[in-house]
Amino acid sequence: MLDAKTKTEVKKQLDSLSGKVTLIVFTQENECQFCADNRKMAEEVAGLSGNISLEVYDFQKDKAKADEYKIDKIPAIAVIGEKDYGIRFYGLPYGYEFASFLEAIKLAASGNPGLSNATKKYLDTLSKDVHIQVFVTPTCPYCPMAVILAHKLAGYSDKVRADMVEISEFPHLAVKYNVQGVPVTVINETISQVGAAPEPLLLNKIKEALG
Repeated sequence: MLDAKTKTEVKKQLDSLSGKVTLIVFTQENECQFCADNRKMAEEVAGLSGNISLEVYDFQKDKAKADEYKIDKIPAIAVIGEKDYGIRFYGLPYGYEFASFLEAIKLAASGNPGLSNATKKYLDTLSKDVHIQVFVTPTCPYCPMAVILAHKLAGYSDKVRADMVEISEFPHLAVKYNVQGVPVTVINETISQVGAAPEPLLLNKIKEALG
């Protein structure tokens, strides 16, 4: 999945991980191409750092594990640090989204999302759960910004769960949420934001979704 040059660059980035990370991969017995590629990529990335471990589960046979991590479709990867920050990837994070995947690993290792004080102050007030889905394609250069911000919010607050969803692998969700371009961020099934929004704008959308 990763060529020699890419592995060298990725290893350099992962050498500075400040904590342990577990990549929890969900696939199935008769793997589709995307499921197999997703697992192989996670295996290769995990093999580049002694701070990354890998667990692979069958979505159907290991239903209890899938339920534990709130995994509802495959291929999927949950990026877990000292705790479960609610960082999820649905679909193969390749192309531009590979950068989002590496950033998620770094975030989970450090536990420090690097948000503004204003954002953290607002997240501290959350009393309801927030589910963020960021719909992307691997060829979109703007999508990683939206994914990384969503994952940062999840990394800070236990009330936030954030998913990257690659729409070519889940076309029915593109139809369901009327995704006609990417990135599109959907909050709690109701409020959408088109484009890579900055922190203040995304917070306003969260406020709107929470009523």
